[in-house]
Amino acid sequence: MQFKKYSKQRNRTIQGLRSFKDTLPKNVQKIINKKGHIYSETLNNWKYIVGESLFKVCYPKSFKNSNKFGSSTLSVMVKRGHEIDLEYSKKIIMDKMNLFFGYSVVEKLKLVSFDDEMNIFSKVNEKEENVTNNKYEKKIKNVKNEKIKKSLYELNKVFKEK
Repeated sequence: MQFKKYSKQRNRTIQGLRSFKDTLPKNVQKIINKKGHIYSETLNNWKYIVGESLFKVCYPKSFKNSNKFGSSTLSVMVKRGHEIDLEYSKKIIMDKMNLFFGYSVVEKLKLVSFDDEMNIFSKVNEKEENVTNNKYEKKIKNVKNEKIKKSLYELNKVFKEK
């Protein structure tokens, strides 16, 4: 019986550790090779590309590759109020990116502004939190074994601190 050379299954096995890319299906590998490489490398080297001052106020959002209808575009999220700084350094950023990759990667830079206000939800009713702790404390008081009761009180103190 002859061995089929052109079967769709993978006959080749690799001994030892494999890279993550090798374990993915072929069609996923093609997508990553086309679009993921440029965006991931841009993310990894963003601080080098834009510099320290702009690194604090902006980050790349997405990368759209060129096709028949449009050019390759990098969308950048910018904190509100710093759009002008990035607008003036657009040309420098595109030149650095093209120099970094070795060919013309980005033809346009699209700016998208966002508010930097962090909405941190404060604890509205601390009484409600204490009510749940009181419920557990009542249950702990009902435990008859003193060692278990003591360890549960210590555990409760740790959770209160967090």
